[in-house]
Amino acid sequence: MCRQAAGDIRVISATALALPLASHFVSRCDRMGKALKTVFLCDYLRLESLRREIHEGLQVIENWNSANDFILYGKGGEFASNRLENQELLMLSLHLLQVSLVYVNTLMVQQVLADPDWRGRLTAVDLRALSPLKWQHINSYGTFTLNMSERLPLA
Repeated sequence: MCRQAAGDIRVISATALALPLASHFVSRCDRMGKALKTVFLCDYLRLESLRREIHEGLQVIENWNSANDFILYGKGGEFASNRLENQELLMLSLHLLQVSLVYVNTLMVQQVLADPDWRGRLTAVDLRALSPLKWQHINSYGTFTLNMSERLPLA
């Protein structure tokens, strides 16, 4: 059935180009979209690797959303203002904090991975599970202890 649907898509797209532009083209595109959706669903049901890839991608998005809720913990992660300028400033600040968090965490993960003891202990599954988007080590209440006489090892 999946192979037949893929063949139908080629036929639909070939005939859609031969039709007058206004009348049948939209309905043909709609039918082509439904056929593409059917092919995708058949592949999704048939291929475990595709299901796993989609699930892993969804986990990444959920992790980003959790980070947004963590950073914007007031008002349930929602914008507190209706003014477009304030929303834009808040979103840009959120992006800056996310990028900074990922950068510092990447440096910390690289330091751990540079240690030969850890390199031998971590399996391929462990390495695949590493992500620089972690915030459990961050104090969300704003109390940070800094040693201003010592530089962060950023390089």
